[in-house]
This record gives sequence, structure tokens and C-alpha cells, in this order.
Amino acid sequence: MFHRIRRRTKVPSEAQRRFVEWSAQLQNQVPPGIRAPSAEPARPEPTTAVVDDFLPPELRVPSHDQLDGKMMPWKQPLVLDSEMVTCAECGAYRDWLILSTRDQIWLRCRVGHQQRETRLDTAWFNRNSGPADATHATFEDCLRHLGH
Repeated sequence: MFHRIRRRTKVPSEAQRRFVEWSAQLQNQVPPGIRAPSAEPARPEPTTAVVDDFLPPELRVPSHDQLDGKMMPWKQPLVLDSEMVTCAECGAYRDWLILSTRDQIWLRCRVGHQQRETRLDTAWFNRNSGPADATHATFEDCLRHLGH
């Protein structure tokens, strides 16, 4: 049985033979509209004027390495590990300023007490803070801007 199958496959069919003949005829022909590739690709002429890609200095935002830190207000109570965070000195539990500086997170209550929060990190701060609306030269200027 296998011998008969092999014998049948040795002889190409009529369609296979016509395909081989046709592909041999088309082997060295190039379709109209297609030219041979040139040695060097042609560069298109720029249609727009080249302009400086940078913003003017008054519109540039400082990068993270140019800032001493970032702050954001946090009006609602801060709950970490199913525990509400309170100020260690006055017991305040809402209206925080959260400060991110040197890969540390600090909490500042309305009265001005500051405490380091080790359960938070810079990634948490970046996920929860919005875009910066201003930059300030001093810490006190930033506190005034945020109403503290």
C-alpha cells in the first residue's frame, strides 16, 4: 500500500507542472512601476522648518533632582494598615501635609508637628499626588501656598 502512494507522488501533477513552467517564465521579470533599487536611498526634503524642541525657560518644570522635596495636602484621615494615623504630639488625624524628600515621607499636622511615616514610600506619594501647580524657593513659601 505504501509503495503505491510513493509511486503516485513521484510523478508531478498537471497543475504542479504548469506552476513550475509559469514561475520559470516570470523568474527574471520585474512588474511595471517597480524600478531597481538605487545604491543610496533618496532623502526627502524637509517641508517644515526645524525649530528648537525645548520650552522657554519660564515654562520649564524643574526635574526631580533639582528639587529638595515635594508636598501635597491630604485633607481626609490617613488610614494605613487598618489604623488611622494620628499626630504623636497633638492627636490630629486629618488635614495633613505629606512631604516627600530624600526618599522619605513625612507627615505635618496643621499645628506644625512633623513625624516620619515609614509605612509610606515615594512610590505611594507619586501615585497619590497630582501634578505640581507651583514651585517655591523656600519651605515657608510652600507652606503659605498650601495654607499652612
